[in-house]
Amino acid sequence: MKQVVQNYKSGELALLDVPVPGCKPGGVLVRTAYSLISTGTELMKVSEAGMSMLGKARSRPDQVAKVVQSVATNGVPATYRKVMGKLDSYTPLGYSLCGVVEQVGAGIDDVKAGDLVACAGNEHALHAELNWVPKNLYAPVPDGLAPRHAAFGTVGSIALQGVRQGESRLGEVALVIGLGLIGQLVVQLLTASGVRVVGADPDPERCVLAERLGAAACGDPASPAVESAVASLTDGHGVDQVYLAAGGGSNQPVELAARLCRDRGRVVDIGKCRLDLPWNAYYEKELDVRFSRSYGPGRYDPEYEIEGRDYPIGYVRWTERRNLACFLDLVARGRVDVEPLITRTAAFDDAVETYRGLKEGDLKAVAVLFRYPEQAAEEGPLADPPAVTVPSVPGGGKGSSAPVRAAKTPVRLAFVGAGNYATSMLLPHLARRDGVELSTVVTTTALSAANAQRKFGFHEATTDLDAVLGDPSLDAVFVVTRHSSHAELTRRALLAGKAVFVEKPLALTEDELTGVLAAVEESGNDRLQVGFNRRFAPLLQEARKRFGARTGPASLRYLVNAGRLDHGSWYLQQGTEGSRFAGEGGHFVDTASWLLGADPVSVYALAPSGNEDLQVVLGYPDGSTATIAYVTTGAAGFPKETLDLVADGKVLQLDDFVRTSVYDGRKRWVSSRLPKARDKGQSAELAAFVRAVRTGGPMPVPLRSLVATTTATLAVRAALTGGAPVTLAEVR
Repeated sequence: MKQVVQNYKSGELALLDVPVPGCKPGGVLVRTAYSLISTGTELMKVSEAGMSMLGKARSRPDQVAKVVQSVATNGVPATYRKVMGKLDSYTPLGYSLCGVVEQVGAGIDDVKAGDLVACAGNEHALHAELNWVPKNLYAPVPDGLAPRHAAFGTVGSIALQGVRQGESRLGEVALVIGLGLIGQLVVQLLTASGVRVVGADPDPERCVLAERLGAAACGDPASPAVESAVASLTDGHGVDQVYLAAGGGSNQPVELAARLCRDRGRVVDIGKCRLDLPWNAYYEKELDVRFSRSYGPGRYDPEYEIEGRDYPIGYVRWTERRNLACFLDLVARGRVDVEPLITRTAAFDDAVETYRGLKEGDLKAVAVLFRYPEQAAEEGPLADPPAVTVPSVPGGGKGSSAPVRAAKTPVRLAFVGAGNYATSMLLPHLARRDGVELSTVVTTTALSAANAQRKFGFHEATTDLDAVLGDPSLDAVFVVTRHSSHAELTRRALLAGKAVFVEKPLALTEDELTGVLAAVEESGNDRLQVGFNRRFAPLLQEARKRFGARTGPASLRYLVNAGRLDHGSWYLQQGTEGSRFAGEGGHFVDTASWLLGADPVSVYALAPSGNEDLQVVLGYPDGSTATIAYVTTGAAGFPKETLDLVADGKVLQLDDFVRTSVYDGRKRWVSSRLPKARDKGQSAELAAFVRAVRTGGPMPVPLRSLVATTTATLAVRAALTGGAPVTLAEVR
């Protein structure tokens, strides 16, 4: 299928061939009929992509701060790979469309194949021929409403949520600053609510349009006409509400709002304009400044948007989905008219040229629609067919395969998942490794697979996992997805006879671990590696060698300064993805066990109330102990991982994979400092896995050890619940 994408690094726009997204449970697969270009939000994104690197940094200081923190934690090379990997990738455009349900996922019973729906979301309602849309981000289209009008649903919901934040009442007067697409819809919604509206915009054509759609008066914000209209309609008191629907870097909108708003009036920010509030003006009138967050309650909440958990209507009357349905109803009943807002309807094949026209100013528009091929077949030719057709970027073809790999034939790999960790920490090492062929990448989202194919040279990109597991030419499968899917994908790949590399954790529950082991027993395939990479780190390897053999029990202390997660991180979805320690703790358990040369036999854990900090004590057969302090409340500037191993009059120290040292009482060995890089062992780990697959030799880490580490990690929860040490059963 085709999808509109942009490379944020170069600014390139393309109509890309990408795999069809899979139809996952909890949502529907929708074939797009019309999608709407948001001439404000999307063009801002397109313009930012055309900036220099310095310009991009200035426009997103929040992202710059994250980069600085990543440098401190992971070093310059790893951060550079991560940042450039994100920048030099195709990103999607679009977030408002109407289409026909093509396929219904498990758990969906409110629509069926063939139904017309309006869809929302900048990850789900994209300018693409097919989109997977979760339940709370679509709404059925009322009978009789044209698909081209229903495509306004998301943008209309944004305007509707802004009006709700203004708490408008019958007979009040409102000022709408900015008469672009959102502003025009706000004008109509306010008018339909019995509010008299004054509009302000420097474009006279937009002012005329707003008056045609119900505004009492409109004019240039710099002219006296707007102030005069406000004074006339309010007897000189000022408007009850101001809606900031403008963009750009000027502070004029907020200054005008203060001047024309009445005492204790409300100012609602819907757009993205400069908000340098003049303190005296806002203080003296005690103005109520409010923000309108996109489509309404539920936005940016993954449990609502992705998992489909609705908010009770008695507590949250207007959610994203209810706003979407409400706006569609208003349009269907003629209370809002979107037809006059449509400046241009373009064929989807001409998407790139349409964006260029908008960006360069050749096409001045309030709203532009893309019409898709199947809809075009039903409706016939457009009244104003575009003159230029932009060819799509060709996709990759599948390479040759052989059922039996000869000795010198490259090891053929498939990746399930192509997220941030896979593309920054694994694939860069494999893409340049001799004797490795990146055969297939499979993801649930079409664009991530296409990006990985383009950047790392996969022969094929797909969303069909069954086809990958059934391909006899593949030697190994990498599972690099979210934690909740690791065990099931590993189980399926083992049963398919593949060698498996799965990122940590191997499992989130004892039942999941049992399922993986049952697959090993059923298939006789134990070719499994979990991404416990720290034992392969060169600094730790050298330090362990210099520390030498032990004769007595050891004491190990491992401080993990994990830090807080950003709001919205999927790691916080503990209901589906497990606790942070369940997801990450295996790294530290494995490292401790490797340094001590044994598997743990007991686990004890304590947790202070009120945060996610943990103290985990592991016991080993020879009396050795390892204490892992996993903390989220430490200073951000402190190293993430520090470790001390003490035994037989010797001490081994690790300083965040930058330096190690060994003291043995007579002399001290200190590694050379690596100030610009932290090698945590991924490259060596991958080399060992590929070598084992190629030669048929043993896996880099014995299965027994992988299971013991996973069992100990999962036992932490039981130890916390029971308040006593947990003895680990014998691992078969």
